[in-house]
Amino acid sequence: MFCQKCGAQNEDNAWKCVQCQEELQRAPIPGGPAERVPNYLVQSILVTVLCCLPFGIPAIVYSAQVNTKLQAGDVAGARESSRKAKMWGWISFGSGLAVLLVYALLIAAGALSEA
Repeated sequence: MFCQKCGAQNEDNAWKCVQCQEELQRAPIPGGPAERVPNYLVQSILVTVLCCLPFGIPAIVYSAQVNTKLQAGDVAGARESSRKAKMWGWISFGSGLAVLLVYALLIAAGALSEA
């Protein structure tokens, strides 16, 4: 392999150029692919517990699938599961926020009707 910066000859599996120390290729992550895909597991658990249980469960399921698919080498499937986990997390957050706002409006309306 030739260095693109200085043109020096390097071994095919070299990570840095022997002459100029330029990085030749990215080092792979041991036991997994080189691409990092967010799994949104923490966010999914939080919105499930704090916002809306029914919509948070799919977020957790899709979040759990991300790392499994990455380890199997299915990067496209991992990206899709990541996208769905994020979507369901936002749906859960939005529905929890909507329920909270409706509850606050009902409390305010009840307080005004008593006065």
